[in-house]
Amino acid sequence: MYGVRDLPEDDSWFTQRQEAVGRRVVAERLRQNLTQEDLFLAARVDRRTLQALEAGRGNPVLATLHRIAYVLDVPLSDLVR
Repeated sequence: MYGVRDLPEDDSWFTQRQEAVGRRVVAERLRQNLTQEDLFLAARVDRRTLQALEAGRGNPVLATLHRIAYVLDVPLSDLVR
C-alpha cells in the first residue's frame, strides 16, 4: 500500500523501544529521588509491572503508563517518545 510503512522482519525495533521507555522511567524516577516502591505505590500499579517496565521487558497497558506519567508529573510523551 502506498504510504503505509511495513514492519521489519524481526521485533528488535520493538525491544529497543521498550528498553528506551524503561530507561526514561528509571531516569525520571531517580531524578526525583524516588524508589521503585514509592512509584508503584503512588501510581497504584503492580510491583512486578513496574519492574518489568523499567527493565525493558514490560508491555504495560496505556492506563499504567498514564498513571506513572501522572505520578512523575511528566507528559506521557516524554516517556514514550
